[in-house]
Amino acid sequence: MISLVFHPDERLVTPAKPLEKIDASTQELTTRMIETMQNSHGIGLAGPQVGRMERLFVVQVPEDEPRVFINPRITALSPDVGKYEEGCLSIPGVYADIKRPLALTVEAWDPRGKAFTLDAEGLLARVILHENDHLEGVLFIDYLPARRRERLMRSYRPPGEAM
Repeated sequence: MISLVFHPDERLVTPAKPLEKIDASTQELTTRMIETMQNSHGIGLAGPQVGRMERLFVVQVPEDEPRVFINPRITALSPDVGKYEEGCLSIPGVYADIKRPLALTVEAWDPRGKAFTLDAEGLLARVILHENDHLEGVLFIDYLPARRRERLMRSYRPPGEAM
């Protein structure tokens, strides 16, 4: 398992750089990220959340196989939006309703270096958007009004920090 990075670590608010080369080490990294995501009971995990400042993430929504997105690019967003409660492995115990587009199209590469395009909707689209935000240095709490965010974060303590 890979160690998670927790808020307020600066890596979580720093944009990631494109992954330059997809090779066996990329496959090993994404396999370990999937294991970490599953062992942490998450449904998505981005490079910056494990200290890798590269544009890649993994997702696995219920009833689906794990998916890997390397150097993803969102090419279309649905005009229809919906609210859904989100959380984040890097901000454990904090949850809030966030509005996001209900569907999207994303282009990316898989761990073998093969390009693909995916049309996603519902929870899968939401998780892709959430993880893609991590690559831009954006957290789900950034979508909240300042007062709500401050109130929500008042009781947050990173794991291992004394109360």
